[in-house]
Amino acid sequence: MFVSVMKNRKKKEKRTSKDLYKRILANVEEKQLLCTLKIESMITVDNLAVEFGGTTLFKDISFQINEKDRIALMGKNGAGKSTLLKILAGERQPTRGTVSAPKDCVIAYLPQHLMTEDGRTVFDETAQAFAHLKETEKEIDAINEELATRTDYESDEYMALIDKVSSLSEKFYAIDMTHFEEDVEKTLLGLGFERNDFDRPTSEFSGGWRMRIELAKLLLKNPDVLLLDEPTNHLDIESIQWLEEFITSSSKAVVVISHDRKFVDSITTRTIEVTMGRIYDYKASYSHYLELRKERREQQQKQYEEQQKMIQETKDFIERFKGTYSKTFQVQSRVKMLEKLQIIEVDEEDTSALRLKFPPSPRSGQYPVIADGVGKSFDRVIFQNASFTIERGKKVAFVGRNGEGKSTLVKCIMGELQHEGELQLGHNVQIGYFAQNQASLLDGELTVFQTIDDVAKGEIRNKIRDLLGAFMFGGEESTKKVKVLSGGERTRLAILKLLLEPVNLLILDEPTNHLDLKTKDVLKQALKDFDGTLIVVSHDRDFLDGLVTKVYEFGHQRVKEHLCGIYEFLETKKMENLQELERKSN
Repeated sequence: MFVSVMKNRKKKEKRTSKDLYKRILANVEEKQLLCTLKIESMITVDNLAVEFGGTTLFKDISFQINEKDRIALMGKNGAGKSTLLKILAGERQPTRGTVSAPKDCVIAYLPQHLMTEDGRTVFDETAQAFAHLKETEKEIDAINEELATRTDYESDEYMALIDKVSSLSEKFYAIDMTHFEEDVEKTLLGLGFERNDFDRPTSEFSGGWRMRIELAKLLLKNPDVLLLDEPTNHLDIESIQWLEEFITSSSKAVVVISHDRKFVDSITTRTIEVTMGRIYDYKASYSHYLELRKERREQQQKQYEEQQKMIQETKDFIERFKGTYSKTFQVQSRVKMLEKLQIIEVDEEDTSALRLKFPPSPRSGQYPVIADGVGKSFDRVIFQNASFTIERGKKVAFVGRNGEGKSTLVKCIMGELQHEGELQLGHNVQIGYFAQNQASLLDGELTVFQTIDDVAKGEIRNKIRDLLGAFMFGGEESTKKVKVLSGGERTRLAILKLLLEPVNLLILDEPTNHLDLKTKDVLKQALKDFDGTLIVVSHDRDFLDGLVTKVYEFGHQRVKEHLCGIYEFLETKKMENLQELERKSN
């Protein structure tokens, strides 16, 4: 483009055009040098505060997000993590404080919930990631056309145009547009789409799959800072592993909120905890942060107890000598000291150690579920010839890419769908079922406490408030009516209600999507202690680890049995993939 501009100018003034060309090149080189020497800080947060409804969510927090930082934003539900991410993305304004970033810093944000538009195919919608480049190309052409016709080479306006076109060209030519279709394909395939999905309208896909399209668009924009709020909720295990590899191989900054412990541990090197209106910044992975946090809390507790002892001794002195004339000065001095004293705060108690004990399971037959040649088709074959037997007391996982039939087979077991082949339930099987829409079935007029009180039996009735606290319904939260709860809160309540009902076959379909890490720990321990049979559909590797002893893999219209835990299964899958690659190369 610059060459064509210079050729046009050459006809008018050869020497001037050479000088101009040198100036443009020097301008571009100077910008490239500045780019390499630029400060590492991508986003700076200074004295941020958020207040609403008389409540302070957090106050006076400051930190920096640097190039190559991979940050886990942690804290209990309601601490303000998603709000902070929205502020970093520019989607929400703080009450006080500032968030600043370099002018050319590209920030991409994936929220938990999206409002998507229809009208394009999957491929065309994903390719919208490059739409801004088309606009940039048009702008460059327009400026070059203007430079070719103007003759005021030494004017400030002319130099401003040179500065602008060199800046735009630097960004434009840094991206290889010739391979953009290949990049779109790779990203969509990595996130679980098939090639025959590319030409399907986005309107045919569920919310979870649309979320993947948005994630693909963000990744293709090659942002400087990537902000992800619960990105794994709608991804299967293979797609999560692909996303992990993408993030860890990227040199960009990433800030992620996730309740998937394995995902967080795999991708992050820094942890920022939001708690009690402030933040703690650890240059450590999530697992290491937990150890440091425990040490910090123990230190806080010790300092708090020492301070409380000092306060009590001071109050005793004041009470003892408040009527003594000779001690008036000391009494007044101690009163003022107490008034100015800043009370040491101890972070929220970790309730993950609380054990949730199931009521004893009624005894079922030896084989609660027997499948023989089971298959299901809609407009295409989902799976066929599935034959397996689940023994009493076994805990198994249904895993595989989305759309391969995990939830469909669960619905067949529940009798909600007709199917091919034979599917038998054993003697005296009593099913407790958690579907992904289970939350909508709760009675909206009951309070949280009443919902649990109605199903709790025996000793557990004495611990209802502790259980509600463990599932983040402590204090006033337990008096709320179900109809005013958010979707995530209803999900947590539905799981807790299910856990207290006397059943001997539990079927859980993606139970952890809206649970924070502490609540997931409580649930996992409860399921490990459960003496009945468990079928769990999940993509959460850390949750499944140590919980299940058998994995049923859904894929390529088959259901394949693996007699191992989740990590042994994943290792097997890697070996299979390697063998497949070897076969292809041969």
